[in-house]
Amino acid sequence: MSAIPTLAIRGGTKRFGAVHALDDVSLQVNAGEVLALLGDNGAGKSTLIKCLSGVHRLDTGTIEIDGVPIVMSSPKIARSAGVETVYQDLALFDNLDTTSNFFAGREEAVPSWLPLGMRWLKNKGMTAHSTELVGRLKINIPPKASSVGMLSGGQRQAIAVARTAAFASKVVILDEPTAALGLRESRQVLDLILRMRDEGSAVIVISHAMDHVMEIADRAIVMRRGRVVGEEIPTPENRTRLVSLIVGGDD
Repeated sequence: MSAIPTLAIRGGTKRFGAVHALDDVSLQVNAGEVLALLGDNGAGKSTLIKCLSGVHRLDTGTIEIDGVPIVMSSPKIARSAGVETVYQDLALFDNLDTTSNFFAGREEAVPSWLPLGMRWLKNKGMTAHSTELVGRLKINIPPKASSVGMLSGGQRQAIAVARTAAFASKVVILDEPTAALGLRESRQVLDLILRMRDEGSAVIVISHAMDHVMEIADRAIVMRRGRVVGEEIPTPENRTRLVSLIVGGDD
């Protein structure tokens, strides 16, 4: 494992008026590692991932990719730095098929010298790319599905995660990836996260499902009131300690 983390935030602070959403937050995640981000509602987890993905800009502190400081001032800059995020709403187009969802906003088209609206879409190339990715990540999607709106919750979640994996060259951030999914659907998404880790991605997962955290995460960081209050290896032996950190039982 490289001594330089794939992503690091150092001394991150973010305020919304009088609300101190992030207070001197520092953490890092390495290539080929799953980092779980734990905490109760209002702990600062969502604000943190929005700062890492360019939705919000830190008031103070730095974000580094492979040791190089990056000003995450927009989602476009975060994506260009190799950071991709899947939020709970998935942001899928139910009326489009898998390939169209994969490339929404990033359509491959030629010739490059023409205005975007006048170019020809490279439909065969995009279909081949999405088919290869779905096969490599072993996502179970009906081959004749005409739109993602016809798929199950787990399949839709898997498509959103796979789309992120397709374009994230460095870091994948997942916000509650198994929320509201059944056992079989959760299993599919958890296996997908583990495959991304095995392929060398740095993965950050926000989750309230402690059993899932203990299965897939290499480390767990706990936030409370906008601060990092502890770090543990998520094992059954450390479960009580993690819960105590989350609810503030150590105060």
